[in-house]
This record gives sequence, structure tokens and C-alpha cells, in this order.
Amino acid sequence: MLKGLVELAKSLIKIFIVLWIIYIAIKNDLWVIVSTCNLDLWSTMKLTANIVYKVAMRVGMFYFVVALFDYMYQRFEFLKGLRMSKQEIKEEYKRLEGDPQIKQRIRTAQREMAQRRMMGAVPGADVVVTNPVHLAVALKYDVKVMKAPEVIAKGMRLIAERIKAIAEENRVPIVENQALAQSLYRTTQINQEIPLELYKAVAELLAFVYNLEKKRKKRH
Repeated sequence: MLKGLVELAKSLIKIFIVLWIIYIAIKNDLWVIVSTCNLDLWSTMKLTANIVYKVAMRVGMFYFVVALFDYMYQRFEFLKGLRMSKQEIKEEYKRLEGDPQIKQRIRTAQREMAQRRMMGAVPGADVVVTNPVHLAVALKYDVKVMKAPEVIAKGMRLIAERIKAIAEENRVPIVENQALAQSLYRTTQINQEIPLELYKAVAELLAFVYNLEKKRKKRH
């Protein structure tokens, strides 16, 4: 309703301005228009054409300026609408997908929980293979339930140091084998069996660790 009234007011203002332009254009020629009855046909047509041309040029110029301002206004409204649309898209994305900050906090909490579970598994490892400084990979092999040794924990730098510290606290053997540590870290995920191509190297490592454990028990 309000928009319709605004459009009506704009149309009335345009009509008023056009009438005013026509009046200004012919004001000086009013006396000539009145006296056209005394002119011949050719002179009357010439005078009329001159007045019409003058009026048309001024009214045309007015509508050109109006059209220019209208274009600028419509462009402004269009760009404003685009900005609003982008904001609406963001709000809709948040509504459908959740707030990115909340999702980030959830992912962080999930990573921390997974890391705590991983660290909790280290005391049950059979051996920890190190790089020796940058990497640490904890292996476990239970012949009764596992088809092959599994990686139960792995990490780089600070996490590797934490894995080694927990292993030392729980008397889990720590063996330095740079090539094997790098291969295990690169090819195997946590709670995943080692790949076939590493069977031999890991079997030799576990045999070495088991022999050390037997010797230790004999000494005690």
C-alpha cells in the first residue's frame, strides 16, 4: 500500500514538472500562438514545429535525467539486495550446517578425546618404535585376537615425546629404527594392522623384544 502511494506521488511530481517545463518552453511564444489565426498555413506549421521541437527537447532532457537517476537508484538497490543475499546465505549455512566456531570446538574436543584414548593404549603396547626424535609408533600383537600386529598409537614431536614417556613409565620397550618408524607412521593408521610389506621387519623387531623380555625375567 505504502509503495503504491509513493509511486503515485512520484508520477504526479513528474507530470507537474513536465507541465512546468512546457510552460517555460512556450511562455515567450504565447503571443505568437495567439496570433497564429492571422498567419498562413506554412508559417503556422513552421511555428508549431519549432515549439514542439523546443518542448520535446526539454521534456526529453528531463526524462533522460530521471532515467539516469532511476538507473543509479535501481543499481544501488540491486547491489544492496546482493549484500543482503550473501548475509542470508551465511545465516542459512549456519542454520543448516551449524556455527563454524562451534563445529571447530567440537572437532577439537573430538581430537583431544581420541588422543587421550590413544595415550591410554600405550601402556599395553609390546614395543614403541622411534625415529628417534621426531616419530614414535606403538605396536601391539595379540596372537589370540589379531591376524597381524597393529599400530595402537603414533605421533610426531611433542606427541612422540609423550608416547615415549608413557612407555618408559610402564616399562614398554623403546627401539630406535628410523626406517621402520617412518614406514609405519606413513602407511598405517591407529588401530589398523600393519601392511604386508612390513610383516618381516616388525616380526624381527617383536622377536628381538620378546627375547629381551625373556632374558630380563630369567635374571629376576
